[in-house]
Amino acid sequence: MRAGGPAGRSLGRVTTGRIVLAATPIGDAGDASARLRDLLSTAEVVAAEDTRRLHGLAQRLGLEIAGRVVSHHEHNEAGRVAELLEVVRGGGTVAVVSDAGMPTVSDPGLPLVRAAVEAGLPVTALPGPSAVLTALAVSGLPTDRFCFEGFLPRKPGQRASLLAGLAAERRTMVFFEAPHRLAATLEAMATAFGGDRSAAVCRELTKTYEEIVRAPLDELVAWAASEPRGEICVVVGGAPPVQAVAADLVPEVLARADAGERLKDAVSAVAESTGVAKRDLYAAALAARSR
Repeated sequence: MRAGGPAGRSLGRVTTGRIVLAATPIGDAGDASARLRDLLSTAEVVAAEDTRRLHGLAQRLGLEIAGRVVSHHEHNEAGRVAELLEVVRGGGTVAVVSDAGMPTVSDPGLPLVRAAVEAGLPVTALPGPSAVLTALAVSGLPTDRFCFEGFLPRKPGQRASLLAGLAAERRTMVFFEAPHRLAATLEAMATAFGGDRSAAVCRELTKTYEEIVRAPLDELVAWAASEPRGEICVVVGGAPPVQAVAADLVPEVLARADAGERLKDAVSAVAESTGVAKRDLYAAALAARSR
């Protein structure tokens, strides 16, 4: 049975061409996989965020890029879509690479992927290095649930507004930031999340001068005054769970009781869903009823 929707259409198309989103090293060229080496050596077209960086990587890896190399960055990627899709339709492989890490993750590639999916053309990925996952793994913060927020807005007001909206986020958060904005960003995070919120600044991951600083946000603000340089990821712990107070839950208990539920049953249900002690909630409800 053929699947429905845009993604499903790609299952019904037979073609030998494909788009390959290829992860490249985030620092150490030795992290390049054998599959990446083979892809760069054999793809008909390599669409690169920065062609000079691509050739530099190929030189460090000791390989020759046989196919055509084209620039594919945020300013021209929309105009490249039709050209690259034609290569795939003709049976060719298009390798898409960013400066570091996985294309489409705060890097070019998404418009091409969407167009290929809509056209029913194959898109696959060659997994590899990821600054997001590397920073998360070494941060020492919870990794079971996390979210990636990318780069924050440059304007202070927009940045503060976005961070305020994340203040109650329970998952660990991962951000990218430019070194010259790091101090201001950490200060804004301390204001929005509280200076005691645990965080980690991961700088120059996998490179010679890799540095990971783990501390509360207030301490990181002071540390960043020295203007650290390089590629930076900031990992921030999620908001701690809010402890419910029995008195705040009394209106909900009484509303359920007024609707016909036994008071004890209402107390049990609300206490179970909020974690408040049944005894405390029952006493507060009785006290409110007697007023």
